[in-house]
Amino acid sequence: MGGNGGSGTNAEKRPNELLGSWFVRSGWSKGELARQVNRRARQLGANHISTDTSRVRRWLDGENPREPIPRILSELFSERFGCVVSIEDLGLRAAHQSPSVSGVDLPWTGPQTVALISEYSRSDLMLARRGFLGTSLALSAGPSLIEPMQRWLVPSPAAARPVPEPAASARGRGRLSPPELDLLEATTVMFRKWDAQCGGGLRRKAVVGQLHEVTDLLQESQPEATAQRLFKVAAELAELAGWMSYDVGLQPTAQKYFALALHAAKEAGDRPLGSYILSSMSRQMIHLGRPDDALELIHLAQYGSRDCASPRTQAMLYAMEARAYANMGQPGKCKRAVRIAEDTFADALEFTAPEPDWIRFFSEPELHAENAHSYRDLAYAAGRSPAYASLAQPLMQKAVDGFAGDGEHQRSYALNLIGLSSVHLLQREPEQGASLARQAMGTARKVRSERVNTRIRKTVDTAVREYGELAEVVELADHLAAHLPETVEAV
Repeated sequence: MGGNGGSGTNAEKRPNELLGSWFVRSGWSKGELARQVNRRARQLGANHISTDTSRVRRWLDGENPREPIPRILSELFSERFGCVVSIEDLGLRAAHQSPSVSGVDLPWTGPQTVALISEYSRSDLMLARRGFLGTSLALSAGPSLIEPMQRWLVPSPAAARPVPEPAASARGRGRLSPPELDLLEATTVMFRKWDAQCGGGLRRKAVVGQLHEVTDLLQESQPEATAQRLFKVAAELAELAGWMSYDVGLQPTAQKYFALALHAAKEAGDRPLGSYILSSMSRQMIHLGRPDDALELIHLAQYGSRDCASPRTQAMLYAMEARAYANMGQPGKCKRAVRIAEDTFADALEFTAPEPDWIRFFSEPELHAENAHSYRDLAYAAGRSPAYASLAQPLMQKAVDGFAGDGEHQRSYALNLIGLSSVHLLQREPEQGASLARQAMGTARKVRSERVNTRIRKTVDTAVREYGELAEVVELADHLAAHLPETVEAV
């Protein structure tokens, strides 16, 4: 019975109407769902799973499958619909897991933060198959996500982070010199640059390995100033591991790394860095169709860093606030946030103090890109409004022009090409849209980003649905099938 994922009990079963509803809307057949479950199970190394159409029928009739099937189903339906579809949404029972394995409601203390990052990164390194950690976790959303993150602003107990002096025999063991700390920080900068150039799929495992090494150093006795710098490095690496996981489609894994990064930033006493991590979480929630959650996270980031974040960081947060409002279909608030982002960025150009490397990405082309996507999203929210599409088009063109020829930001260039393609489709200009989508495919082949590939596929699907008879669109669809890889493995 265990080999096919059954629960082993048939007593008083009732049809699972929730699972049935998601299944019908997915458009999958029972055989297709069974094949996808088996394929994902093999990726996890769960080779004992062998699902067929009769087993899918039993789930729909009310049988509760054993783990990891509920997690696999949650991930498959979440990917299908582009939003969080939890195990409970599918009418299935979630297995109990400890906080160290599942969820984001974690203890806000230094030693436990180090232990949790160490445990999680080690598991990721040992079982670095696509989807493994994603299906051993559940995505958090709504109050279960927002309320734990709000504790970022609660002062830590005074005794939470003492750093004891080492015994004489251990003095010097594990203690880092300033040049060694400088090298760790420089390595983090290098990893961030690789991510922008190549996408999250190429160096993710290396980042996770470096993060694990930093937690080993944090478990040694270090002076307070050294420990603080190490927590900052850990926060930046955990955020980057989360970002790379998000980029290759490992959404629950990404969320867990983001949460751990926020804990490390709190230990480092770095509120601007914490606000940046929250902005990454917000971006993920927009991607997953949860703009209300995204807005809560951005407001938390703004509140927590209002008196210490640089103008560039504040401009980035306002731009993300605009994205959330756009996806909520609130044009007035979106336009206001766009204007403030632009005004604040103008202040950033006059700002002469040194800024951290993690905000360096937020350049003028990036500002144009965010605001263009806000107007594009408003156009979709308003029923494909040509007025909002016309606001998006010149900004998206500026973003594309700004990233063109910039070898450091290949992924951003691809994302904005496909964004401009979608805007031309909204403006009923399919020839231009098809040409830009084909350009984006050429750039996408140079980076390993499932996020880029997914956006290209969705845009091409839209073009085919609306202009499928057009020769340029037919050629585009053929080119997609021939040249865009189906998956990008996380490594």
